[in-house]
Amino acid sequence: MKKVAVIGLGNIATRHRHNLKFLFPNVELFVMSASGRIPKENISECDGIATSIEELIQAQIELVIVASPAPFHAQHSIPFIEAGIPTLIEKPVTTSVEDAKEINKAIELHQTPVSIGYCLRYLPSAQKLKILLGQNIIGTLYNAHIEIGQYLPDWRPNKSYRDSVSAKKILGGGALFELSHELDYAQWLLGPLHVKHTILRTSEELALDVEDMVDIITLTESGAVATIHLDFLQRKAHRKCSFVGSEGRIDWDLILNKLTLITAAETSVLYSNPKWDKNQMYLAMIVDFVQMIEKNKHTCIKFIEAIRTVSLIDEIKQQASNN
Repeated sequence: MKKVAVIGLGNIATRHRHNLKFLFPNVELFVMSASGRIPKENISECDGIATSIEELIQAQIELVIVASPAPFHAQHSIPFIEAGIPTLIEKPVTTSVEDAKEINKAIELHQTPVSIGYCLRYLPSAQKLKILLGQNIIGTLYNAHIEIGQYLPDWRPNKSYRDSVSAKKILGGGALFELSHELDYAQWLLGPLHVKHTILRTSEELALDVEDMVDIITLTESGAVATIHLDFLQRKAHRKCSFVGSEGRIDWDLILNKLTLITAAETSVLYSNPKWDKNQMYLAMIVDFVQMIEKNKHTCIKFIEAIRTVSLIDEIKQQASNN
């Protein structure tokens, strides 16, 4: 890689800039703010600031990461896709099914490599769990319980949570979009989910204009029940899920990067590496995307999967409105 670009100036964009420079030390890295403004602050690991997508296309960049707020992903990514520039889009791919379909049309027309930044799939315990569930290690699956919670004001201590993308509807905030990793890996592990009941709540504590609590009941195509809870309120970060089957149960602790199997006979740890550097997920995602660009074997997320996640969020919101 000789020239790359990152769109957006938030925390995840900063991480991507750092990782691109780590992977490609001699790369020329351009940045562009979501609005195209010239930033007043110093931008780390930046070799040039662009004010338009056209400027970046003319610079002949070889890879772009779109890390702007999700409502702008379509307008930021489609020109690059049309220009044949490989594009990695941060999660969620968009905040509307219509925008996701427009991106997909551009991909199909121009055959440009595109992937989505659901990095949790690169967590070692996630990959191990995918294999174990495929082997039916717990027999027939009856239930899956998925839960994530973390206090929003603690996410970015250097700024007010009210000013964050997570807190603002217009920027694609709210627990459903911001915590959509759980919705992505749920369908990656369990297949398509069918929404049966949802409750979206907004607490007085945070006083946001978006939901900060989400509870969902879904069915897998095999008839197993998957319950999903997302919130911005738990004071100690919590990210766990359990899979209950006819032969036992697997508990997955994503924070500890740990899998535990519980059967009638014993409890055994199948995988545990709590000190594993979580940034390795982001590095692996970029390396995998380069493999895709070079037409080598890869595990990049198919765009149809990203559409499935946005469609699930849309279905959840419609179900909540009906309720």
